[in-house]
Amino acid sequence: MNITLEKRTADSVKTYFEKANRPEIKQVLPQKAKTVEEALADYEQTLLPDAQSFGQTVYVDGKYVGDVWCYCIDMDDEPNCMLSFCIFELEYWNKGIATTAVKKFIQSICALYHVKTIGAFTFAHNQASIKVLEKNGFVVMEEFEDDGMLSQYLQLEC
Repeated sequence: MNITLEKRTADSVKTYFEKANRPEIKQVLPQKAKTVEEALADYEQTLLPDAQSFGQTVYVDGKYVGDVWCYCIDMDDEPNCMLSFCIFELEYWNKGIATTAVKKFIQSICALYHVKTIGAFTFAHNQASIKVLEKNGFVVMEEFEDDGMLSQYLQLEC
């Protein structure tokens, strides 16, 4: 299985928006953009020189299966960012794809942005995402309730 990270495009943003808005995905990953136009506007912001987010698409053997991205990139005193990921093709879940994609992406953002820490939020019931993060060195720092959902904050020291 060949897992690669590729450049995001307007077409991949449209595909991601459609696939990530399925109920199976929304129950484990809330979506910020409510319309495809909002998603495209957010993507356009990532292309600016002073962008505070960066993302890549995840491909398995040439098939687009998900995205991985960082946001809230802060280069001030303690360079840090937040991480998120989604494998939207359900038949690719529980195969180690997200773990490998996140590992490759962390290497990229550490080299690009020289961040000291990377944080990630997830729902506490999303054990698959917690497992991916922990396999990549993240540690649970806090558990809290947000909008009635038990959630966790995990962090990686680079």
